[in-house]
Amino acid sequence: MKAVLERGTVEGRPHAALTGGDGMVTRQETVQERVANSTLAQIRDVDIDDVLDYLHADLKKLPDYLDLYRRYLRQRWDVYELDFGQDAIDWRTRMSAEERTAFVAISSGFHHGERQVEVELPVFMLGGSEESKIYMSSQIEDEARHTIFFDRFYREVVALPGTSIQDVLDASYPHVSETFVGPFGLLAHQADELRRDPEDPAARVRYGTTYFLWIEGVLALSVMKITLSYCRTRKLLPAYYSGFTATCRDEARHVQGGMRILRDAVQSDPAMLHEIHETLRTILRMNGAVSRRLALESLGWTPEEVRRLMIRQLTMKLSDVGIDLPPDLREQIDRLQPELAGG
Repeated sequence: MKAVLERGTVEGRPHAALTGGDGMVTRQETVQERVANSTLAQIRDVDIDDVLDYLHADLKKLPDYLDLYRRYLRQRWDVYELDFGQDAIDWRTRMSAEERTAFVAISSGFHHGERQVEVELPVFMLGGSEESKIYMSSQIEDEARHTIFFDRFYREVVALPGTSIQDVLDASYPHVSETFVGPFGLLAHQADELRRDPEDPAARVRYGTTYFLWIEGVLALSVMKITLSYCRTRKLLPAYYSGFTATCRDEARHVQGGMRILRDAVQSDPAMLHEIHETLRTILRMNGAVSRRLALESLGWTPEEVRRLMIRQLTMKLSDVGIDLPPDLREQIDRLQPELAGG
């Protein structure tokens, strides 16, 4: 029986259905399955909104650490399979100076953020259950792969100078915005706290709130939505799109694992909710401290659209795992500034 591909929708999103010549459906692939199972070559056809939906679909029930580890084994991708040849042409000939400037500023935050957590997450991995440690080992490997992804992008597309990874990091650092320095400086301080006592529950929650909730769950995913939507709409930078979409799928596991850590901590000791709230207050106060803003309009985003995107990313995650906020924090969130850095 010859199978043909038809288009349909699942919960408002496209899905593929295999049908026989008699019109009977023999198999359906949901959006969630397509996101979860795509190879690096196939993920170029995946929309960033579908990856974000894939992330949130599991937040209410939260997979356990070994399930996340199994997903990591299935979803690993080889950063050296990407061919940045067309990206280099697009960068030189199809993007304006304003677009390149905004893109480099965003990517620099990711470049340095991936590298920072690659070397700091081992401190967090020293505490927690054995299952969480096994899962966390996979996230550290993800962060190393993402660092190489941006190293290749800067060398082969942006053409930054350098013969070593550190050389390229040094060359991209002048493009980093202040909104990167604030939360990642806080994270470095919190990592030092954990070095003194990796099992301190309050220190783990403070670190987890800054990193898993804010940097990965809000900043990183917002930036991914902005840059990947731009690439998809303009049909630019195909290797960047593939690698960064695969990175976003990795981030889905990271956020799900991190939110499980925070949820379990609050369920074990309700006093940990205070640590989450106080950490968010600090982060939100830093959020508006900026002397230069990214011109994201060149990538198709207004400041108000970015603000709404950030608020949605934050509130959805807190709501999905049952973490409530006091009125003063809700007011601070409503006053979020639309400035971004990678994570």
